[in-house]
Amino acid sequence: MPDRSASRMNLSESAGPFRRDRRLVTAAVGGILLALLAVVVMLRLHRLSEVPPGLHADEGAHGVDALLVLQGEHAIFFPPRSPTRSDGREGFVVYAIALSVSYLGQTMLALRLPTAIAGSITVFIVFWLGRMLFDRDEDGHPTPWRGLLIGGVGAGLLAVSIGQTIIGRMAFRANYLPLFLSLCLAFLWWGWKDRSLWKIALAGLFAGLLHYTYVAARVTPLLFICLGLSSLLIHVGKESSDEKYQRTISRLISRLRTELRPVGTFAIVAILAAAPIAIYIVLNPQDFSTRLNQLWIFREGPQNFSTVLLLNLWDHLLAFGFRGDPAWRRNFAAQPMLNPWEAFFFWSGLGISLWRWKKSPACRLLALWLGVMVLPAVLARDVVPHTIRMIGASPAVFLLAAFGIWEMLQLLRSRLSALKGKQKQLFQINGVTFSTAIGILLSALVLVQGVFTHQTYFQKWAESPQLSSEYEVEWSDFVDFLNAQPSFTDKVYLIPDGQRLLFIHDAYRSYTFDYLYQGETPAFLFHSALPNLAQEIESTLSSIGNPSIVKVVEWNISDIWTGDENDRLAFLLGKYGRYQESENHETFILHTYTDVSLEHPWSFYDHSYPLTVSYDRGIELQAFSLEYDVESLPQQEFFDLGENRNVWVGLHWQTAPELATDFAVSLRLHDSEGAGVYQKDAVLWKPDHSYTGDEGPSEQFDTLLHLELPPDLPSGEYELRLVVYDFDTQQPTVELGVWEPEKTIASLHFGESN
Repeated sequence: MPDRSASRMNLSESAGPFRRDRRLVTAAVGGILLALLAVVVMLRLHRLSEVPPGLHADEGAHGVDALLVLQGEHAIFFPPRSPTRSDGREGFVVYAIALSVSYLGQTMLALRLPTAIAGSITVFIVFWLGRMLFDRDEDGHPTPWRGLLIGGVGAGLLAVSIGQTIIGRMAFRANYLPLFLSLCLAFLWWGWKDRSLWKIALAGLFAGLLHYTYVAARVTPLLFICLGLSSLLIHVGKESSDEKYQRTISRLISRLRTELRPVGTFAIVAILAAAPIAIYIVLNPQDFSTRLNQLWIFREGPQNFSTVLLLNLWDHLLAFGFRGDPAWRRNFAAQPMLNPWEAFFFWSGLGISLWRWKKSPACRLLALWLGVMVLPAVLARDVVPHTIRMIGASPAVFLLAAFGIWEMLQLLRSRLSALKGKQKQLFQINGVTFSTAIGILLSALVLVQGVFTHQTYFQKWAESPQLSSEYEVEWSDFVDFLNAQPSFTDKVYLIPDGQRLLFIHDAYRSYTFDYLYQGETPAFLFHSALPNLAQEIESTLSSIGNPSIVKVVEWNISDIWTGDENDRLAFLLGKYGRYQESENHETFILHTYTDVSLEHPWSFYDHSYPLTVSYDRGIELQAFSLEYDVESLPQQEFFDLGENRNVWVGLHWQTAPELATDFAVSLRLHDSEGAGVYQKDAVLWKPDHSYTGDEGPSEQFDTLLHLELPPDLPSGEYELRLVVYDFDTQQPTVELGVWEPEKTIASLHFGESN
């Protein structure tokens, strides 16, 4: 009869190391989770309301849509907000921001907190996924330390990445793609391993929700199909090597029947979850196809497709260690996605994964994940490499780097095991010293990288001058100023919205202003280059009951380019109102006007004088006007300006159809002896604020130029001459029949009249 006490003793002795190892793993998991929490708090959540210092236009657009949701306007997909914006927005980010705004108000923190939290959670999901993928080897033996290292290092590298930190702190809808994709693959792997339908159903739910996050999610069905087919083909290959054809087919059919329930569960739940947005796509294809057609590399034609594809692929491969995204809003100084040591382990991990394609499902998953989710960036013709379009691949990138680290450590361990005697003892005592040393080293590397990222982000990137234009810092500062002012119903702000993009009439808005402004004082943005600006201002002031005080904003920084457009509002209010004072601020000036008259229709000039000048490159001057202050200059032998030195010149143009030349004009003042004393050059803009060379139909438009003549200009008679020239080549065009580039359009007199 066996000795039960001896058996219990043997079991307890064998269980001792197991329990000890389990406690060590549990302690390591806790330590890693605490470290990851500290990292995401410092890099993803710290000073989120301050850095980045302003709002990117896409962030502001999300915020404006969220405000509309809170007002009861709901949608599955939010189409472009204006004819000039060709990309709409999937709904998940908008509803997440709306929930945040409902609690935190219209603030930058409320706008960015949902996506920052999503990016932070992604870090922990990647840790969980990495552990599950590699907690057993190819033979099914437990390998808890492998899963712990790969999951922990992969998540840590993702958390401390400078590029992912920059993107993760912005209210970009793309931040939800790696979160939902990681959750989907984690539950899919977990459910398949446990043969659990409810876990697989959750994976299907996240697969469907992916399509409410970001446009790059449209390729994820390809990833799931590739995963299924690759597993099936590998199974067929194994059976075919040692069994007859008929037996192989029979086993294949049996396998398909076995997998039908989990595959069907995943597919049905995913299709149901994605059905609403799929129906929307069918009913509104233009909301999805416009942007795709603009970026799709196929638009170059089949003769250039292969070249563009290879170049795009090469540029995006360089992102993994050699050359990064050049856009400052997504990266710092075009740094690659991986630093040199990360890149070494990434390429090592990818190579080993491809080598073990058949034997390791985890390696196969990571390789396919990377390959498929890089496609949206590779197939787009735009700024390359583009890290946001390939953001869905980011978890796979860092897990592959961590896998490469593990494999290199195994190679090192195998070399150390060949050492003998005391040399071996220096490196390994039952594996504890080696493992502890490696853990400390990897933790130190990630910690150093995190400190470097923190310094780079908060001390270099956040203070770089490029951010001022990328994030509309001047707009957020201006709105903060307005929000702090007392509210008045009899006062109004008129704001020129200096353009960085082409627009169509009043379609473009500053989304930063629309989202952040909360004051009760009426404030209106105007495209001040448009020819109907005077009528727009008059109509707006009439609609709010002729306010007693009008504040006109003048931008005094280069980030908001307006040219003479700042002066146009001031000119109109000076003509029809009474100037009171100006307040100087760091980025803008506020001009105050009172006694604004709305008794007569507003216009920049009351009289125009016919003057037909046909030029040899398809443009014609048909009329001009001269005006200053509240008076139009009467037509006579010459125009008497008196002592005034601020003159507005209006030029009325007619273009030929399909004009392909970008024209500019030069107004030159010559004294009685023919010497040039003043010159004003300006590009000709059409009513939609496009260049004359943007081919289109024949078109009439006005150009309004402000001349600030020198205060020391002597009294006397002068000639105002006009030169029209090609903006690109700087070559003048000539008047038909005269063949001279310079045309006298007016004679002027300065000083006291004779």
